[in-house]
Amino acid sequence: MNPDPRPQSGRAWATAPTRGAFPFTGADFHRIAALLRADVGIHLTETKAPLVYARLVKRVQALGLQSFHDYCSLVTGRDGADERRRMASALTTNVTRFFREPHHFEHLKSEVLPDLVRSARQGGRVRVWSAGCSSGEEPYSIALTLLSLLSDAADYDIKILATDIDHDMLQKARRGVYGDACVGPIDPALRKRWLTPGTSEHGAVQWTVREPLRNLVSFRELNLVGGWPMRGPFQVIFCRNTLIYFDAGLRIETWSRMAPLLSPGGLLYVGHSERIAGTSAFETVGLTTYVLKQTEPG
Repeated sequence: MNPDPRPQSGRAWATAPTRGAFPFTGADFHRIAALLRADVGIHLTETKAPLVYARLVKRVQALGLQSFHDYCSLVTGRDGADERRRMASALTTNVTRFFREPHHFEHLKSEVLPDLVRSARQGGRVRVWSAGCSSGEEPYSIALTLLSLLSDAADYDIKILATDIDHDMLQKARRGVYGDACVGPIDPALRKRWLTPGTSEHGAVQWTVREPLRNLVSFRELNLVGGWPMRGPFQVIFCRNTLIYFDAGLRIETWSRMAPLLSPGGLLYVGHSERIAGTSAFETVGLTTYVLKQTEPG
């Protein structure tokens, strides 16, 4: 989809609170929103104009530009690919924490992993996908849940694929270093066994993911709107609070693309405010927990 360059509104929607404001018109907003929708699927309504201004104004200033019109010209030009990626990262919300929405991890531990652990011990292949993993707390929480049942999980054919569109967030996830407050939701026994305490250069307490935990997770950059190189099958997919930024049609399309990647009876966990609709591939088996429907024989 090509962004519509035609002005939608001539008025300035946002002004900086200090001298040196950068003009930001309705036309600028619509060009940015169209680019974001085309590139990463995020749908912005006009109510998000102040947010767009606030998150991009530092880039406009850092690049030495005079207005958001100039910024739009840059990101739509031949040399704008890198800045366009920066723009998408700036406008992507990264809210996550260890064991967020704990009922999913309780269900995973009690209802799903016991069978998968038995399969792995017998030589079976176990794959889990964390789609929209941000800075890594979700996939590491999945791995910690697995390690609570199978401490030598890394010795089996078990792997957690963790993907995100944000390069900077993935770099943080690969480093696996988290502040003391951040690791608070982790069970103390698991934290002591699988993370190493230390201090930052500023003297703050921090925790580093140890190798057995780190080795269970593979981090990859992936745009959910683009091509998916993996083939599955996955027994479990976590896609939580990521598609809420997509419009309804794109959400349905994405869920439908996930269905063939799940093994029979595979699970899909979605966010607390999400409900899968518009596709018959899944049925609910609990709070924001869905199972791939079994195909009828014949």
